[in-house]
Amino acid sequence: MVEMKLSPGAVPLATWREIYAGADVTLDPASRTNVEAAAATIEAIVAKGDPVYGVNTGFGKLASARIGKDDLAALQRNIVLSHASGVGEPIPERIARLVMALKVASLAQGASGVRWATVEHLLECLRRGLVPLIPSQGSVGASGDLAPLAHLAAALMGVGAFFIEGESVPAEDALRRAGLGPLVLAPKEGLALLNGTQVSTAFALSGLFETEKLLRAALVTGALSTDAARGSDGPFDARIQAVRGHRGQAEVAAALRDLMAESVIRSSHLVGDDRVQDPYCLRCQPQVMGACLDLLRQAAGTLSIEANGVSDNPLVFPESGEVISGGNFHAEGVAFAADMIAMALCEIGSLAERRIAMLVDPALSRLPAFLTPKPGLNSGFMIPQVVAAALVSENKQRAYPASVDSIPTSANQEDHVSMATHGARRLLVMVENVVNILAIELLAAAQGCDFHAPLQSSPVLERVRDTVRTRVSHLEEDRFLAPDIAAAAELVKGDALVAAVGREILPRLGDRLEGASAKL
Repeated sequence: MVEMKLSPGAVPLATWREIYAGADVTLDPASRTNVEAAAATIEAIVAKGDPVYGVNTGFGKLASARIGKDDLAALQRNIVLSHASGVGEPIPERIARLVMALKVASLAQGASGVRWATVEHLLECLRRGLVPLIPSQGSVGASGDLAPLAHLAAALMGVGAFFIEGESVPAEDALRRAGLGPLVLAPKEGLALLNGTQVSTAFALSGLFETEKLLRAALVTGALSTDAARGSDGPFDARIQAVRGHRGQAEVAAALRDLMAESVIRSSHLVGDDRVQDPYCLRCQPQVMGACLDLLRQAAGTLSIEANGVSDNPLVFPESGEVISGGNFHAEGVAFAADMIAMALCEIGSLAERRIAMLVDPALSRLPAFLTPKPGLNSGFMIPQVVAAALVSENKQRAYPASVDSIPTSANQEDHVSMATHGARRLLVMVENVVNILAIELLAAAQGCDFHAPLQSSPVLERVRDTVRTRVSHLEEDRFLAPDIAAAAELVKGDALVAAVGREILPRLGDRLEGASAKL
């Protein structure tokens, strides 16, 4: 198993991607110094007795209530148990693991005031395969992801449940099996554990990583559709992209040129083709998909910064001994990033569906109607195109910006919220819709190219077709198509298409840890 070390504040996107994929996690021990300094600051505040929010006061609208020293442990336990009020299906385990890793990296920066033992306890649960059962609904994205993170904190305390290899186990039993005791919270620790944007950020990162894969797959299916429709690669010429200047557009065009290089199908109609220009779904791939790539890079920049930040409140500054209240828990940046990813998903699926519609229309593709040798007797790809259209419309409905919504909470103390958690959580459903749209396009494009035999596409795209045909045969007569689409969807979701193409052809977001405007 791959092992990734977290260096708090300096974790590259590639590391979060590997953790999402299942990598083990370690923590740079050098972070212990800062953590212990912040914990000592909290101890000094408790000893002095001055009122500090979250340490010896109530929470939210109850911040003016003073809490005596004898009740400080109960205060932290109470905030966790009272806030563990989430509903809905559990967060997928791979995302919950990412939540845990993000929380470890945040706490280990030494601005939250927790003890080193608390950081270690969370890390050990992660390393030993204890994944908290966290309901997916109940956060408005400010003051942090309170309800879901409270379920994480409760599990550490032995309340609630953990998943162990997919099985839900009562938290106290799971900790005992792992040789761990329940966590007893010190002052500030309950608030530090349940405050922050880690759930929103984990969902958004998962959406980003999955969308990146789909964008790359869509370039493959788009190139294959272009050959199936005997489209032109002229619009992918580097000079066209250069005079506009967008980086993503140029990279997408270069990928499409490489995908179609040496296509015999393309060579067969270089001369004498009476079609002057292709439909936009073919011709404007660099412009649309390039804009999606640029948008994803911008979202990646925001999320990379967020994943390396501290979104707790209040924050501890040991150098001066101060604890300062602020608003780092507000996930507006994550909400914007999630909305951008949703827009990209919408457009990737929408453009692919238009290519499917073009391929099944003999007036546009000059292929047999609905890609079947015997139209009328057979319906061919008629209904798969309808399915793709349904999925596109569903994604359009889901893409309404979450970030423009807000609803006051906590008796109007928390009067503007980001809705980042919902905005990020919906991405996984949208991803699945695009997977199936691209699966249908992959089958339709391969079928379309079959009609050009013995002419072949490029060597790269022929490897893709061979990969498809190992799972799904040519559609000669109507048959039960759902299993074909499911098999193609597995190719889209997995590494098979990228492996067939070769990784050097397709653009990636990049892995350097820099600002949102940097070259990621």
